[in-house]
Amino acid sequence: MSYPHLFSPIRLGDTLVQNRIVANPMSEHYDDRCRGGAGVVICGHTIVEPGRSSWMSADEPYAFSKYERESTVARARMARAGGAAASIELAHAGQYARTVDYAMGPDGFVRADGIEVRAMTSAMMEHTAACWVQACVDARRAGFDMVFLHFGHGWLMGQFLSPLFNHRTDGYGGSIENRMRFPLQVLSACREAVGPRFAMEMRISADEWMPGGIELDDVIAFCREAQRYVTSIQVSCGLDIEHEANVHTSATYLDPHLLNLELARAVKAAVDVPVTLVGSVETPEEAERAIAEGACDMVALARALAADPLWPAKARDDRAEDIVPCLRCLQCYHISTDRWNVGCSVNPRFANEDFVPRTVEPAEVSKRVLVVGAGPAGCMAAITACARGHKVVLAERADRVGGNVRLIAQESHKEDIARYLHYLEHKIAGLERAGVLDVRFGCEVDRAFVEEMAPDALIVAVGAEPFVPPVPGVDAPVVMGFAQAIGHVEDLGSRVVVVGGGTIGAELALELAEQGHEVKVVEMGSALAAQGNSLFRIALRQMFDRQGKAIEVLLNTSCTSIGEEGVCVSGPDGAERVLACDSVVIAAGVRPRTALAEGLAGVVPQTYLVGDCRRARVIKDAVFEGYSAAASI
Repeated sequence: MSYPHLFSPIRLGDTLVQNRIVANPMSEHYDDRCRGGAGVVICGHTIVEPGRSSWMSADEPYAFSKYERESTVARARMARAGGAAASIELAHAGQYARTVDYAMGPDGFVRADGIEVRAMTSAMMEHTAACWVQACVDARRAGFDMVFLHFGHGWLMGQFLSPLFNHRTDGYGGSIENRMRFPLQVLSACREAVGPRFAMEMRISADEWMPGGIELDDVIAFCREAQRYVTSIQVSCGLDIEHEANVHTSATYLDPHLLNLELARAVKAAVDVPVTLVGSVETPEEAERAIAEGACDMVALARALAADPLWPAKARDDRAEDIVPCLRCLQCYHISTDRWNVGCSVNPRFANEDFVPRTVEPAEVSKRVLVVGAGPAGCMAAITACARGHKVVLAERADRVGGNVRLIAQESHKEDIARYLHYLEHKIAGLERAGVLDVRFGCEVDRAFVEEMAPDALIVAVGAEPFVPPVPGVDAPVVMGFAQAIGHVEDLGSRVVVVGGGTIGAELALELAEQGHEVKVVEMGSALAAQGNSLFRIALRQMFDRQGKAIEVLLNTSCTSIGEEGVCVSGPDGAERVLACDSVVIAAGVRPRTALAEGLAGVVPQTYLVGDCRRARVIKDAVFEGYSAAASI
């Protein structure tokens, strides 16, 4: 076995867990991960105090109330049916709770939405502790093997622990000994209620990523006391509601993998109970190494299991190359997308479980399918069509798969995209070796080609191409397109003007500044990387801020011409200025290859246009459309 530490059993209380992988809660999408081979599956969450503790709505039901029990018991059965230990997250939002009258927290104040937050009295604490106890007792009765106590990310217990929230001057504020008093009261009561052997894992934020947040020494001091009551400790970071910190709780691809490794190592060195690492644990190799070197005892995965619920089983069976990698794009997170376009970039089924089956269904009749273009949309279409039993030809004008993903994978901070590119290469090559896919590289497809092949179905996925704005001087020797610049960064001068502050231009500007260039970004719109989701834009801005004066962003500014003296721009007030530079990069986005796509339409009655050739968007849309087209043939 390639990962002996990762797949060794571990005992948590009276529960023997088959491996060291925890499937963390991620909204309520836990069905698939119950079948994926994890050692522990946390089957969603429950509030502990109805009407007072939900981060979702004032009327969110308690999972163990009479008319919720059957579905909650089914969660535990589902996890155990897949061989996992069943757990459920217990949570209290505290001062952030959605409530019809008032919320509770360490301090009293009025929230921005007008809701009163009341400073908890000892009587309120006693009542809330009893609610936590009842939830633990009910979870055990419902058949869960353990509970997951959410004491991190700025929710109620974390609010008491952190000086960012807790400004009390009584016995529950000030020193860490006082700030931990109520959380320890809750833990002690829960332990007494469920007995010494029932497993209780606690999550903490070891770094809140906010000025004034809790210090690591205080976190360790708390964990040393908490270990008397809990079976294991999951080390996370950040805060949920404070979006400046949330971008590290659910990290973007701008953060490194194993984001909380050293925090977990520090906690593990101070306690005697097992420690679980969470935070951008992306590959089995990373997970194995973290456990083998003693930084943690277990690893927790969330988005990685949204991308591929079978991640644990594939790793166990030495099929790591078959794992579909998470891109850490945050398209799956309702906060980042404001619930407009929630889904997984690489897994069409995630958030679409109601109508996308778990496995691709074989077609009743095998057809001849031509897929034109081998970017994400075309590759997914070819993979899905092959799975349905069709005879598939994948035609690509380049000499390899990937499309624009191959270009993006060359940039800094794009380790996850590079892994996805490798996955596509591996998958397509495997289908070709198996003789179920005919791959034709260097193949320019035109109408005559399609007519000659006469397929039963045609999927056009020819993508998009860079847009060059009609600016005087755009063909000057100092000007490069973004595609050329990404591949030849070394040819750019020390002073660079990037024309276009969309996602492409912003990411390239960041890379150039990190390499020592002086960069100015010219963007016509009012926001940098406006196409990106909200949390990505926050993370990008934070990265820009770290570069100091190396990057200057000019919003609401247009490029009017490019000359020998530099780039002439017109600002929001209409005033013109010249930006002196050594190199200019045009990053004005991409445009669909509409003419090429439409030129292939009408030959085959069953024709689909998918991905960027319809409209330039994110990878998630391209992958979903490629899958959907092939699944319907």
